[in-house]
Amino acid sequence: MFNFHYRLERNAIGLTVAIIIAGGIGGLVEIAPLFTIDETVEDAPDMRVYTPLEIAGRNIYIREGCYACHSQMIRTLRDEVERYGPYSLAVESKYDHPMLWGSKRTGPDIARIGGKYSNEWQVAHLYNPRDLVPESKMPAYRWLLRNSLKIDDLGEHLAALRKVGVPYTDEMIANATADAYGQANPDSGQAAGVTERYGDKTNVSLFDGRGETLTEMDAIVAYLQILGRLTDAAKQSAQAKVE
Repeated sequence: MFNFHYRLERNAIGLTVAIIIAGGIGGLVEIAPLFTIDETVEDAPDMRVYTPLEIAGRNIYIREGCYACHSQMIRTLRDEVERYGPYSLAVESKYDHPMLWGSKRTGPDIARIGGKYSNEWQVAHLYNPRDLVPESKMPAYRWLLRNSLKIDDLGEHLAALRKVGVPYTDEMIANATADAYGQANPDSGQAAGVTERYGDKTNVSLFDGRGETLTEMDAIVAYLQILGRLTDAAKQSAQAKVE
């Protein structure tokens, strides 16, 4: 076997053919499943897109490297399902660009953290994790509460996401800045527009506990509170299996 390998390396044409064959096999393995993607990705009629504020929070989550310590994919293993909730479905990441499944858990998986804790808990945890979890190794993100959130370019973010398949409408893109402000200020005139465009179940709240000013803390808490709640497909699938 080793002698064959050595002879192949000395034969330019043979080595080229072998590389093409190996590459072809690898490409086939990766490409073939795409022909059946409509059968493998679950249907979720209730699936909604991220709001502009949630997109801003997701961008901050990526910027701060949170994905390096927290995965967003619950495997089908029994211990994971019992700890974190129903295992993740492909459709739940339908509008994620890029995917944030992760590969390491210094902290727990957060695929279903949305609604598990209050906004106040999330703010306190991000401000100083050890106030709530003494053994936590997570760094404090106090500046999120001080930093004003940039929202004037969120329409461009939504337009870019539409180019890769996320179904944002012209109205959503045009009102992105107003919707970001309205979602974090329930008493403002812009709040009603958020639920009109993204649905009645959209979480409109004082995420950082303060009105008027819009902070990066508002955005990341809004994002964390929607994780696992863009669709009820996983919950329905789990209930169907029990029944």
